Amino acid sequence: MNEVIEALEQRRSCRKFSDKPVEDEKVKQIVEAGLYAASGMGRQGTHLVVVTDPETVAELSHMNAAIMGSEGDPFYGAKTVIVVLSNPANATCVEDGALVMGNLMAAAHSLGVASCWIHRAKEEFESEEGKALLAKWGVEGEWRGVGHCILGYADEGGEKPAAERLAGRVTYVR
Repeated sequence: MNEVIEALEQRRSCRKFSDKPVEDEKVKQIVEAGLYAASGMGRQGTHLVVVTDPETVAELSHMNAAIMGSEGDPFYGAKTVIVVLSNPANATCVEDGALVMGNLMAAAHSLGVASCWIHRAKEEFESEEGKALLAKWGVEGEWRGVGHCILGYADEGGEKPAAERLAGRVTYVR
């Protein structure tokens, strides 16, 4: 089987991370793959914020949990969070960000790094607290949060096997 297709079929979301941090070189490669995602009309209207500072990761986790009314860690102990932002002026802003997220997760898997897409970035960065974080980070302009790609190494039981694929999800018109 083609190695790219095999990797896409084998990648799973991780929901339990070890304490081992992801090496900087791997993070850079994952980010680079995200930057090569397709975008509407080639606009490249996304911005990535790579967060490894433990206090900032904890702050993002707390904000994200509060949105869903929880006190748990929605980042499952991951030490690296890539916030994917997209330019809301582009009609394809959500789709562009989603393609970036897909590239990030596929690239992570290819390097032996576990990942998961965590939602609620839209709500986080619409808030005054989220806007203040963007300003603190030097991210100027209007941005819509699309997702958080959390990265790390899976702890035991962190990745589950793929569910059986549901039948009837494809129609061929020839």
